[in-house]
Amino acid sequence: MAKVIIFGVLDTAELAHFYLTHDSEHEVVAFALNREYLKETEFKGLPVVAFEDVETVYPPQEFKFFAPMTGRKMNKNREKIYLEAKAKGYECISYISSKATLFNNQIGENCFILEDNTIQPFTTIGNNVVLWSGNHIGHHGEIKDHVFFTSHVVLSGHCVVDSYSFFGVNSTIRDYLHIAEGTLVGMAAAVIKSTEAWGVYMGNPAEKRPIPSHKVY
Repeated sequence: MAKVIIFGVLDTAELAHFYLTHDSEHEVVAFALNREYLKETEFKGLPVVAFEDVETVYPPQEFKFFAPMTGRKMNKNREKIYLEAKAKGYECISYISSKATLFNNQIGENCFILEDNTIQPFTTIGNNVVLWSGNHIGHHGEIKDHVFFTSHVVLSGHCVVDSYSFFGVNSTIRDYLHIAEGTLVGMAAAVIKSTEAWGVYMGNPAEKRPIPSHKVY
């Protein structure tokens, strides 16, 4: 069991608090937030402290950290906080739902894996990966660091997913594909060919689409 500080005070942090409280051996003791956004000193009945000096209040020798953030800016926001927490000396926990199906898979730290995910044998998952509920992750695959799956994504067997990729709801990835760094797969897209780095793929079959000039992700 670890005493854990959660980063954030919005929906994802509230969900993390719920899951850790009701479906883990860990104890949430506080929340942390960047000082510029710190408006309240309490959330869910627990202290909220400035992330900039969290290690002085909750020493990393005694506490662990969890940053279960969204995929904004193609997971770069979550990566930044994760790496800063590591630099402060924290070990980051992972949460894996008791209602997920795994087969002794290798899974990194600061992962947030919710209910009804199936991760088939011989697939590995890196650090700082989010699998929202209900995904099928096929066998003999590799998901690298800083990746976000929404819900009901089918990733077929023997796929390699590079860092910073994002998968929309109900998207489907054919087997033996390489999903390149920073790929954004749109909702309900069916990817049948390996992707190019930092491409946006939409449709069935999925095609690479230009990024609108006003769109920053």
